[in-house]
Amino acid sequence: MPLLDPGTKAPTFALPDQHGTIHTLAQYAGRPVVLFFYPKDDTSGCTTEACGFQAALPDFSQVDAAVFGISILDTKSKAKFATKHGLTFPLLADADHAVCEQYGVWQEKSMYGRKYMGIARVSYLIAADGTVARRWDSVKVDAHAAEVLAAVTALGGK
Repeated sequence: MPLLDPGTKAPTFALPDQHGTIHTLAQYAGRPVVLFFYPKDDTSGCTTEACGFQAALPDFSQVDAAVFGISILDTKSKAKFATKHGLTFPLLADADHAVCEQYGVWQEKSMYGRKYMGIARVSYLIAADGTVARRWDSVKVDAHAAEVLAAVTALGGK
């Protein structure tokens, strides 16, 4: 599936976090939701990105935004990653990559001439009405959380 454009209704999901708690998009209706898709737990870029969101979490709370990281590794991997880096927001496990496919981030990648399927580093801001308000492609992890926070604030979060 292609990436979702702003104005598109965000696909629903029900995924477990690092504690095994199931989160659905519907649970967060009426408030902004940040979904950042990342390739792999505990790699340098993914750690930088996740820690950036963790550091900005109080600011996201002030605008009543929910923040989720999503990758295909299981809940055990998510728990280890969260504990190691002090991540307190939900890291969602999309083991069968169904949600990644719905959001268009399950893509063909290439490394050293070898092609494989994996997660593209893409973030979405879902507005309170459940539509995609903004999408960031080919995310640069440094300062990404601040850029997303500015977009949430501009959207009119609390």
